[in-house]
Amino acid sequence: MNFLKNKTILITGGTGSFGRAAVEFLTKSNKPKKIIIFSRDENKQYEMQKIFKNKNLRFFLGDIRDEERLIVAFKDVDYVIHAAAQKHVPAAEYNPFECIKTNVNGAQSIISACLKTKVKKVVALSTDKACNPINLYGATKLCAEKLFINANQFSGAKGTKFSVVRYGNVIASRGSVIPFFKELVEKKAKFLPLTHKDMTRFFITLADSVKFVFDNLKDNSGGEISIPKMNSILIQDLIKIINTKIKIKIVGIRPGEKIHEILYSKAESAQVYETKNSFRIYSNNIIKQKKIGKKVRNDFDYISNSKKFLNKKAIFQLVKKSKVLSH
Repeated sequence: MNFLKNKTILITGGTGSFGRAAVEFLTKSNKPKKIIIFSRDENKQYEMQKIFKNKNLRFFLGDIRDEERLIVAFKDVDYVIHAAAQKHVPAAEYNPFECIKTNVNGAQSIISACLKTKVKKVVALSTDKACNPINLYGATKLCAEKLFINANQFSGAKGTKFSVVRYGNVIASRGSVIPFFKELVEKKAKFLPLTHKDMTRFFITLADSVKFVFDNLKDNSGGEISIPKMNSILIQDLIKIINTKIKIKIVGIRPGEKIHEILYSKAESAQVYETKNSFRIYSNNIIKQKKIGKKVRNDFDYISNSKKFLNKKAIFQLVKKSKVLSH
């Protein structure tokens, strides 16, 4: 990706699964001037420094709630990938004020700091839970999406371009269901817990999510929510991929959990355009926005239980590709 050559990229929440994979991607196939990891956990930064020895890699301690610290970190930064968030659904329900401070107020702080330091482009990572949210985490990510998309109205034609990438579950990422199931199998658990027999989820590999984000960083003109085309699977079938013999126990849906996830809704479909590898949601608030792709049907939603997307074989190949399982 030539557009990254001699550029400075900052990743918030950069010590997480996405940040580590992004650093690996940037150092292997690109020649950025500097990569900055911005996060608040000094121990995770220390552990990451032991893995990556690159001379152009920098670590900034700080909190995305702190705009003054962000302004210092964003000095001379060309591109920002915003990956920091409070993501654990039950924790967000139990600590709602903290979730709002990080996911909503933190998003606003990043936008303000980017505008003040004249960052060229920003891509904020979102989640399928932001679509028709039923839990606080999803609701805060929906708010963050709205903040980033509408920030383009303040930046002007030559100012910072803000866009969003929304996707589903990342195979092998920290907190993903697959490593959780794998750990239980290794501990010789008598059963694997499933919250509902009809539960379905979208999945994407970590490597594919990183590539999709950087492709959109390059191509987006500001104001888009980009969604990769993903396959989904019944979680019962996923368990059978992990272990064919283990029993499944239905344990009941957790607070704030959906049976099926949606990447865009029927209500959003009026603004959705389809390309070869993605869907893009364009904002009504941005005038003269260039739309790429073909308009989708107004009554179509991108939901994980749709026969169009359910694909056990494709998910098996993704799991195999990610090397999260030994077989």
